[in-house]
Amino acid sequence: MRVAETVAKETLDHQERPIPVPGPGEALLRVHTVTLCGTDLHIWEDDYATPLPMVQGHEFCGVIEALPEPHTTLAVGDRVAVSPILNCGACYACSIGRTNACDRMSVYGCYDVPGALAEYVTVPVHKLFPVPDALPMELASLCEPTSIALQAVNRSRPQAGEHALVLGCGPIGLLATLYLTSLGVHVVAADTVPERVAFARRFGAADTLHVDLDREFPTAEQATLIDRNTGGFGPAIVVEATGQPSSLDNAIRLVSTAGRVVAVGISDRPVTLSMRTLPVKDIELIGSRNSQELIGEAAELLSHHPEQARALVTHRFPLTKAADAFETMRSRTELVGKVAVDLTEAAS
Repeated sequence: MRVAETVAKETLDHQERPIPVPGPGEALLRVHTVTLCGTDLHIWEDDYATPLPMVQGHEFCGVIEALPEPHTTLAVGDRVAVSPILNCGACYACSIGRTNACDRMSVYGCYDVPGALAEYVTVPVHKLFPVPDALPMELASLCEPTSIALQAVNRSRPQAGEHALVLGCGPIGLLATLYLTSLGVHVVAADTVPERVAFARRFGAADTLHVDLDREFPTAEQATLIDRNTGGFGPAIVVEATGQPSSLDNAIRLVSTAGRVVAVGISDRPVTLSMRTLPVKDIELIGSRNSQELIGEAAELLSHHPEQARALVTHRFPLTKAADAFETMRSRTELVGKVAVDLTEAAS
């Protein structure tokens, strides 16, 4: 089988390897599509905790080639999306069902386990989720990032009729917007890139805000819009999906009293908060990581919104040009959503 392995900083080695043999409880999967995220870019740039060499790829889907034994809901030939996190089952987080925050997790293509930039992988059967007929296979790898957005939104305990502010219109912010609006929540989305701001309306945002880094946010006009939408109280929910310290500061400042702020954006940069703000506003500041096996729910959401899913994937490459896929991710001259690597025979 063909494999693309990241062997050093910004260096891929294309290899031929034997098709892996499934172990007990594992299925053999022929990989169809891998989509890349910011973590993948950091690994490729050797700016992440992942030791190299590593076969990357944790957002993926494929077709079952072999099962260890007959299964009640899965069969050879089924199209499936994959939950890439392998949790330990013994730490405190696992013991309370928060497997998404396992202290000793492994992740395909990120930690310990080779990923899906290979024609075949073996996957535990319980990590496979059927792809609905209404969801095209080339979009099913989006189930993993969508599940992360679902997890973040669920952490905020949204109610129909509430108002939410989503800070950041990258893939996770857009997918969070899509999910929130599907639940009946009124969403205002904000970003520093005008093209992304406009894109958010396609995902259900009722209003959008351009964040000008040279001006105070929100501007007087933007503050009026937020007040008009929320009766002057501020949004009940703010999803911070940028990882920028200033954005988290904005989230805490703008959220309503007794509101909920979910931080799903990640960076190593420190944040300074007033010790007065959290208790006086009586708000909840909530972290969100990965998802609690929400791949199936993500597949259902995407199957009802295939147009948005298709729009999210802005670039596609065959496995032979995977290096170009990584280079495209850091482009500053064009709008880049999700970048996909196609492993089907038709790829060229």
